[in-house]
Parts: sequence; C-alpha cells; structure tokens
Amino acid sequence: MSALRDALRDLSEDVFFDLLESEDAYLLVLDVPGVTAESLDLAIEDGRISIDATREKEPTEDYQYIEENRSLFLDVDLPLPDDASDANAEATVDRGVLELVLPKRGSSDETTIEIVDEDA
Repeated sequence: MSALRDALRDLSEDVFFDLLESEDAYLLVLDVPGVTAESLDLAIEDGRISIDATREKEPTEDYQYIEENRSLFLDVDLPLPDDASDANAEATVDRGVLELVLPKRGSSDETTIEIVDEDA
C-alpha cells in the first residue's frame, strides 16, 4: 500500500483525500466537488487505478464568464495496492465525494488447514 500512499502524497495540494484500511478492504475518499457519476470515469486495469473527473457547470442565461477559477479537471493514475483486488471493487459519488472500496485479496476466502498429528 505504500506505493498508493506515496502517489496520493504526490498529488496537487488542491486535491483532498483520505485513505483508510480495514482487515478486508481499502477505502479511498476523494473530494471531487461538482462532479457527478456522468462526469466521472474510473477504471482499474493492469494494477493501476485511473480517475478522470470533470466538473460541469453552466452559467445562467444572463451571465457569462469573465474569469473562471473553480474549474475541476482531475486526471490521476494511481497504483493498486499489492494486496488489493479489483474484483468486487465499488465506487460511489455523492455530493462531490468519491468513495472507492478496494477489497483485499483473500480476505473473505481464507482457508483453514487442519494439521493432523501423525504420532497420535
């Protein structure tokens, strides 16, 4: 997971995120103000997490932009943690907050192996 943590630290200081971990999964919470599910592309491929987000906004009919400082174009490529699985990953975006849950491999498929004492 340190590669993901390092990549997140290298993002612009304008990008706000939290990275959490449980026994079963990682949770990446990323602020993407003004972004909807339709203006967000998220993919996990070849051990990489790709996030492309755009804030879409239109001024009202009576106004036009003189200066725009609130644009959001986020295009990040992050490493998937070594013990994370893209299978059953889940993502939601609500009120400008993206939550990506990455299950850990084998967390729910643990196998207990019985040890037989041959001397008994």
